[in-house]
Amino acid sequence: MTRRDFLAASLAVALPAAAAPRKWQLGINTYCLRFQRWNDRQLFDYCVQQKLDAIFLQDSLDPAVRDPKHWAEVRAWAKDTGLHLETGGSALTGAVNPKTPEARAKTIAELRMNIDRAAAMGSPIVRTLVAGDRYALPDGPLDRIIESAAGVLRDVRSQAMDAGIKIAIENHKELQAWETRTLIETAGKEFVGSYLDTGNPVFVAEDPMTTLEELGPYAVSFHLRDSVVYETPTASGQSGVAIQWVPLGEGTNDFKAIVARAAEILSPAVHIYCKPITARPPVVLPVYDNEFWTKYFPRARSRDLARFLALAKRGRPYNQPHITEDVTGQRDRFMDALKIQQLDHMERSLVYCRKSLDLGVRWRANN
Repeated sequence: MTRRDFLAASLAVALPAAAAPRKWQLGINTYCLRFQRWNDRQLFDYCVQQKLDAIFLQDSLDPAVRDPKHWAEVRAWAKDTGLHLETGGSALTGAVNPKTPEARAKTIAELRMNIDRAAAMGSPIVRTLVAGDRYALPDGPLDRIIESAAGVLRDVRSQAMDAGIKIAIENHKELQAWETRTLIETAGKEFVGSYLDTGNPVFVAEDPMTTLEELGPYAVSFHLRDSVVYETPTASGQSGVAIQWVPLGEGTNDFKAIVARAAEILSPAVHIYCKPITARPPVVLPVYDNEFWTKYFPRARSRDLARFLALAKRGRPYNQPHITEDVTGQRDRFMDALKIQQLDHMERSLVYCRKSLDLGVRWRANN
């Protein structure tokens, strides 16, 4: 053996082998196909057709959505198709922070039903959220809002734990990531986790990478959604930041970096879901307006804002042909076109997930 061969062999022994790339199981979030008006069986069939590994039934439009017999059917379909299944309550009935004390009992009853439904379907989690957006939160200080939501969650703790279900809080358009993390820790991380979504952070002036780093250790489900984020004047003439959801891989986010970081900090049990929600016009955040911060984010962190503004400086408006009529009063007029676009955007996003991000297992079998 030469001296060079000896040194090479010694280094091979001394250095640890590089970790194998994570093999992410890939699914879709069915909310992204809501314009198709498909029932749950049709959604399963689509996932099989697309050679996916998982399905997240969110805001199901199936007529039997509340029927326990249907829940058993869904569990059987998941077993027969080999699709990992996750589910949760709807955005309208699934929020855990009612605006009035009178609505609290109804909120808890709905959450209990959603836990029963998830358990019967075989889902390890049940998705919920705090509120639709910042404007839907009750009045009062943030600490009181978080404690109120945590109280609702604690009321169903024993039911969730007995069923082996984790309640997954979606980071929506109401709390920044550190606030959502505080809620999870306050309620109890033994039964509450994060439904980690990369599309909502920009609505609370947050870079999705910040959200990932804050909530990744608590994540029980991981959903990819892309946005364009760019500087623009507001209606008052001040500078602001515009945001718009677009097909995956066509926005401002660096998803290769996001997925690589997620592989380091998310549990190996977490599945990843493609979640393109498009057809909505841009929204402008008045990030230089003092009222925006004093009213909605009085304890926002300067480093998080700086990271978000850096993201916006890299961004540009979306320049692809795009129907933006997913708005009240317009959807029905443009529904035929929206249905076609929705399927196209989903399938473009899936191609990006597979070819650029190397996600998914089943689709490789015939490639």
